[in-house]
Amino acid sequence: MGAQIRLQHLFADDRSDPLFSSHLTMSQLKILLLLARHGNLAGGELARLVGVGAAALSGMVDRLVVQELVTRTEDLHDRRVRRIGLTKAGTELIDGIITAGMAKQRELLSRLTAEELALVSQATDLLLREAARIAEASGEV
Repeated sequence: MGAQIRLQHLFADDRSDPLFSSHLTMSQLKILLLLARHGNLAGGELARLVGVGAAALSGMVDRLVVQELVTRTEDLHDRRVRRIGLTKAGTELIDGIITAGMAKQRELLSRLTAEELALVSQATDLLLREAARIAEASGEV
């Protein structure tokens, strides 16, 4: 775990990462990441996933709408429900943040030998297997 933390710190020190130029709060980032993962969500469902009340979520979403990162639309089946979704700019921002991390990993992996890459691959497969088991046991899958 110590090595993983050191690696995360080395990645976090790279100020060229788009995350550092985004000016997002942690709650706003969480909203964008959830929308990127789940697509358009009803406001109540998004509030539940974020862990806040509807009123608190509304204020957070208002600020993201002003930044043109999300849209708020009426549900086609229930006019009382507002659906929240990413705009093109919101999608591009999240994709840029995720891609930046993948580019750093790709650069790092490109420096390893074939034997070292095989070890990393085996270790990653083990971690994925156990993460899937945990998710399955908790009903997240």
